[in-house]
Amino acid sequence: MKLTVKNIERIWVDVPYREVPRRNMIRELPHWTIMELCRVTLENDVVGIGETMPFYTWGTVTDESVQRAMGKTATEIMWDDSLGAGLQMALFDAVGKSCEVPLHQLMGQQVRDGAFVSWWSIDMSPEDWLLECQESIKQGYTSYKFKARPWFDLDKQMSTVTAEVPDHFEIDLDFNTMCNSSAHAVRLLRAMEKYPHLKIYESPIPQGDVAGNKYLRSQSEIPIAMHVGNPPLMTALKEDVCDGFVVSGGASQVLHEASIIAEANKVFWMQLVGTGITAVWALHLAAVSSHARWPAVNCHNLYENMLLVEPLRVDGGLAAIPQEPGLGVDIDWDAVERFRIEPIAKPYPYPDLLIEVSWPSGSRDDYAHGLQYWDDFMNGRRPVFSPGVDMKVIPDDGSDQWQQRYQLAQQKSWWTMTPN
Repeated sequence: MKLTVKNIERIWVDVPYREVPRRNMIRELPHWTIMELCRVTLENDVVGIGETMPFYTWGTVTDESVQRAMGKTATEIMWDDSLGAGLQMALFDAVGKSCEVPLHQLMGQQVRDGAFVSWWSIDMSPEDWLLECQESIKQGYTSYKFKARPWFDLDKQMSTVTAEVPDHFEIDLDFNTMCNSSAHAVRLLRAMEKYPHLKIYESPIPQGDVAGNKYLRSQSEIPIAMHVGNPPLMTALKEDVCDGFVVSGGASQVLHEASIIAEANKVFWMQLVGTGITAVWALHLAAVSSHARWPAVNCHNLYENMLLVEPLRVDGGLAAIPQEPGLGVDIDWDAVERFRIEPIAKPYPYPDLLIEVSWPSGSRDDYAHGLQYWDDFMNGRRPVFSPGVDMKVIPDDGSDQWQQRYQLAQQKSWWTMTPN
């Protein structure tokens, strides 16, 4: 059986958002609809499929990666994370199919038949968040990871949703460090504890603030999650700065970090973003990771089409681990052709967008795109989770007033964001 890489095809697609995500994602993430599929053909004519989100990924597939992989034996290179997300995934898929085993059997010993998965959305109005919660429940999900942002009234969002969802439904709040400091975070996190649906806080303050995170954890009744990497994993474990982790990356990195976390008896969730193809890949990694006990975040729920013939099914918050060879799913090639595009540059910021942040004092801020307001809030130039704050997109009504506000928003002074 020859497992030499004979051909690598790269296909770009633009997969539309569902309606509620679409009207919110355009503020910051219009480029998340763009995917690149890798189609690897081996000498035995077995084909493997993988997926990369080129504008949001742990590793892009480059021309150099493709050249390195051509003519090589797939089993010798498939553990090389530097090849990029879609190419590595496709190599594993092709090898699994060639060996007639499900992909997780190439990774380790299976420890579960099903893995917890979570619904996901960007920050949005209380009304839209409730719509998404209702849709997630209808589709069998029991967990939802929501972006907590200081340009929305978080208490209003939580009260609106928790009044309508069942008692078993769980909510995780991802702050992306927007509480700024433990001084702000302690007040807010304690105030949120009144909502029993709330199960996890993610990255309330900058992760590199070890002392601040240790103090914050001591003051919170709700578990705190942090992304692996900042501070380094061993530092995070030694200093005990969090209750669990967010893990992402290539197969080698994920399984290495998963084993360290398991030795420390901590828990984590997998965060690998894409359509249903990536979601299934994450299921195989979870199948062999004993401490992947928090619901995985793959964001596949955002899209009109998962690019699978049979969409991922969730029952009681669990998705079954595929048992067919390779990824164990069939790609919807009709959908791939329907959404196929030529490679493009990152489509951001979204054009002709007027975003209004209003304050209970009556003042107002206008922005033209997400980088502007992210920069203001991340750098402490606006209040931290003020009650009564609200954000909305102002539609272009063709008036001179709208055009004047939009032009002024475009000219608004702002500074390049500094990553935490």
